[in-house]
Amino acid sequence: MAACGRVRLLLLPLISLHVCLHLAQAGKPPAIGNRNAADGVGGPQGDGAAPAAAAPAQPRRSAGWKLAEEEACREDLSRLCPKHTWNNNLAVLECLQDRKEDTDLASDCNHLLWNYKLNLTTDPKFESVAVEVCKSTITDIKECAQEERGKGYLVSCLVDHRTNITEYQCNQYITKMTSIVFSNYRLICGFMDKCRDDINALHCGSISAGEKDAHSQGEVIACLEKGLVTEAEEPADHYTINEECKKAIMRVAELSSDDFHLDRHLYFSCREDRERFCENTPAGEGRVYKCLFNHKFEDAMSEKCRDALSTRQKLIAQDYKVSYSLAKACKADLRKYRCNQDGNMPRGREAKLSYLLLCLESSIHRGRTVSGDCQGEMLDYRRMLMEDFSLSPEIVLHCRGEIDNHCGLHHKGRTLHCLMRVARGDKGPMDSLCQKALQTLIQETDPGADYRIDRALNEACESVIQTACKHIRNGDPMVLSCLMEHLYTEKMVEDCEHRLLELQYFISRDWKLDPILYKKCQNDAVRICHTHGWNETSESDIMPSGAIFSCLYRHAYRTEEQGRRLSRDCRTEVQRTLHQRALDVKLDPELQRRCMTDLGKWCSEKTEAGQELECLQDHLEDLGAECKNVVGNLTELESEDIQIDALLIRACEPVIQSHCHDVADNQIDTGDLMECLVLNKHQKEMNDKCAVGVTHFQLIQMKDFRFSYKFKMACKDDVLKLCPNIKKKVDVVICLSTTVRNDTLTEMKDQRVSVKCRRQLRVEELEMSEDIRLEPDLFDNCKNDIRKLCQNVAFGNAQVIECLKENKKQLTSRCHQKVFKLQETEMIDPELDFQLIRVCKQMIRRFCTEADAKNMLQCLIQNKNSELMDPKCKQMITKRQITQNTDYRLNPVLRKACKADLPKFCQNILIKAKDDSELEGQVISCLKLKYADQRLSPDCEDQIRVILQESALDYRLDPQLQMQCSEEIPRLCAEEVAAQEQTGQVEECLKGNLLKIKHEGCKKEVLNILKESKADIFVDPVLHTACALDIKHQCASIPPGRGRQMSCLMEALQDKRVRLQPECKKRLQDRIEMWSYAARAAPADGFSDLTEEVLSSPAKNYILSMMGMAITLLFLMGLLCGRITKRVTQQLKDR
Repeated sequence: MAACGRVRLLLLPLISLHVCLHLAQAGKPPAIGNRNAADGVGGPQGDGAAPAAAAPAQPRRSAGWKLAEEEACREDLSRLCPKHTWNNNLAVLECLQDRKEDTDLASDCNHLLWNYKLNLTTDPKFESVAVEVCKSTITDIKECAQEERGKGYLVSCLVDHRTNITEYQCNQYITKMTSIVFSNYRLICGFMDKCRDDINALHCGSISAGEKDAHSQGEVIACLEKGLVTEAEEPADHYTINEECKKAIMRVAELSSDDFHLDRHLYFSCREDRERFCENTPAGEGRVYKCLFNHKFEDAMSEKCRDALSTRQKLIAQDYKVSYSLAKACKADLRKYRCNQDGNMPRGREAKLSYLLLCLESSIHRGRTVSGDCQGEMLDYRRMLMEDFSLSPEIVLHCRGEIDNHCGLHHKGRTLHCLMRVARGDKGPMDSLCQKALQTLIQETDPGADYRIDRALNEACESVIQTACKHIRNGDPMVLSCLMEHLYTEKMVEDCEHRLLELQYFISRDWKLDPILYKKCQNDAVRICHTHGWNETSESDIMPSGAIFSCLYRHAYRTEEQGRRLSRDCRTEVQRTLHQRALDVKLDPELQRRCMTDLGKWCSEKTEAGQELECLQDHLEDLGAECKNVVGNLTELESEDIQIDALLIRACEPVIQSHCHDVADNQIDTGDLMECLVLNKHQKEMNDKCAVGVTHFQLIQMKDFRFSYKFKMACKDDVLKLCPNIKKKVDVVICLSTTVRNDTLTEMKDQRVSVKCRRQLRVEELEMSEDIRLEPDLFDNCKNDIRKLCQNVAFGNAQVIECLKENKKQLTSRCHQKVFKLQETEMIDPELDFQLIRVCKQMIRRFCTEADAKNMLQCLIQNKNSELMDPKCKQMITKRQITQNTDYRLNPVLRKACKADLPKFCQNILIKAKDDSELEGQVISCLKLKYADQRLSPDCEDQIRVILQESALDYRLDPQLQMQCSEEIPRLCAEEVAAQEQTGQVEECLKGNLLKIKHEGCKKEVLNILKESKADIFVDPVLHTACALDIKHQCASIPPGRGRQMSCLMEALQDKRVRLQPECKKRLQDRIEMWSYAARAAPADGFSDLTEEVLSSPAKNYILSMMGMAITLLFLMGLLCGRITKRVTQQLKDR
């Protein structure tokens, strides 16, 4: 076909040859036109010379020339071809051409067939047959009607347009001619002239006239095709085929695309495989090719056929028109969306399969309609590219080292997934060109739109899809989203997990590869992030990977005041995507890019799911500036939407369902869910994983107040105004709470901290009180003490803090100071005492619902001895009372009531006091003595009376007594100490054994107790209980306090007319003896002590009256003596 250069390339290749073969093999007579052509043209004249073909106008000979009658081929014909084909020259020719490879033809027969075919294609008379057979067709096809006759152009034109031929006989005739032409490359018009040099250079076979074997001719074209493919894969090291020959090779591939018989090399290589896999697949329209492609990686597929199929697939990758079915199905869509008319594209690019896929995928993603047949073909070829990496020359070229070192050659997409795993960094570094080639391939195949395109993923995840995602239609993009939702769950299998993360690594680097996200957000991306079209490749060169999605999620959490926001649908999709990708740090391109060094430095051993991000958050202060910024921004987003931490949400599912389902269902989180989890951290539904995760996030929040979304939003203005340049949350909380406290103490009219900030500040303070780790200063100063004294105590529930309080005397100086400061704060604000509030929660509801939070402990103390009081709560209240009595500063009510008395009576003790350590009850002991002397102000006296009453019942509430009598109490009062409930037994024991006490300090404390009991019977619970009835009868009208009721009882004891209860009488007599002994054991040191003793004595009226009588008597005696003395003196003078 010398005029092929003048004829346009076919847009849609050829139709099936199978019908003709079937007719020939079934013995049906061929069409009249075909028979005339076969019988009247091409017969040999003389010694192999080209015969003079009979003109079409001549009548058909009764007995035309037959190949079957030639002696040279008779034996081969009878051996290889069915008898019914012998009368048809073209049927005989097909039979002999398509023989098995291991079957040889006689040399003379081969020569005869060669000359016959050559005559058919070069004899000008052959064109006349075509004119007769295709008369109406030529008229309909204008291009062919205009061709110059007699030069072979007409047949070439008809071959090019055979898909448009509707006339049956003409179609049959042209199809037969095509099979003849394609059996030998020298018969294809102009092919040998264009490719002569390349055939020689590539050693593809002989081009001498003597080489006429039909099989070797197909091998020559196959060799050139492989050369063309290899050139694309190894451009630097391989021979370059000239452009004209390239066009000729692609032209041959295109013309043979409808019928695999026309690709002689593939036909002979795959003949047996066709019978094995595609026996029922009719030839024509590329159906056999597609069938063989689908079975390419079957174990039973021969290697020779597999290689031939791969070569053809690689040609399709270079020019989509080599695929008949694809070119035909997408012809209208290509024209409609101008996919093959881009004049700005480099030459030949618009013909590449990748460009066709990108162009049509772009149209689909933009919501345009692409025919179902075309989409089906696209799906097949996208799957084909994902199955076999070798079909992408860029990957073969740039990823050779990675394949050799890490992956090897595998089928069904496994090599490609291995390369993806290398790209993730799981097997070592990857060349940037290789990674770019992989990213390009993923964009071309677009597996995010249909998971079935990725065969390796489909096979690995089949079981997961059938169980976890069975409610989603096959091929729906939501299947991938569903798989991500079940990542790291019980339903996920390991192989699926790996394949999924490998694919998602690339999808996460190009937001357009998530079709759902792209559909919902394309308008927002253009409006806010200035992105371009779906297949705009220049965008990826300008912007770093993941930049568009980063832009979207930054705007997803903006408030209306902050400006441009995403549409509701886009925001939902961005949140969904962010929640899923947070499962793996490698799915965040910006995070991985900026934190690569820090990940290697700090987190190389953190390999479990979610651990890498937690590790980066733990080392936030140590990270580089860029990484710190990225991690900080992500953590800030987490504080607003904790569902980004999908692993935490899964772990906390039970407690969310039980206690937080209302806030969890909110589309906008704003930190409510995390706040709910913190509040319910100690519910029975809370498991260890959830508790650890919630605590970890609380610890991270301490690093920056921005990480607490609700706190940040409520207090950002206050922080800027009152606490500028402070970043750590704990420091901000201290700064703001100090400001609030100072404003409250000074009774400032307008508080400097706003109401909404004060409200949220209270929440933060309460959360911090739950775990010592949430107070970094305290935790850092007490680390060694915790390790030594509380190593078996779990964090949380303030248990470690409680342990430190109980072991306060053994703490190091620094830790002791911090614990004292903490206790001082808790006593001022009992709501911050987590253990007290937790243990007494029900009692607070029962007794103190109307009490102010600041007076919570006082309320509980007042109701401590109620029959309804919970024993555990009572025990906790006693602990706090013991703490309060160690230092007046830990009792804010006492401190306020005795504000004037403290410097007046206890100044010498206050001078020695330190700001951060206890006075061990010295000040309170001082006030007790002044209470006994009845010298305190009424408010202070009331508070000391309460303390005396409580400590009289429980010796542990008197720190001085406990300290001074630490040896005597176990020795003398062991039984009383062991009592389940303290009701004053130990104090009574010490009083009764006063003479046996050896330690002077202890004896003094017991004497002080006796002295104090003189002042008020209420501070002597044993005596008060014994005399309760007598007080009611004898002293009902006497108000309590200042020893009045005690004096009443002593007078009643001395009055013989009054009969006291025996127990009361006995106790009073015992007290008198004790007091007398106390007076002897501790006589007054001076006049002031003596005066105090008299004034504090229950018999002070008697003593004072007797002293008055004595003084009166002395005065009268003085007067009398003075008069006598004066008389004597006068008498002496008179003398």
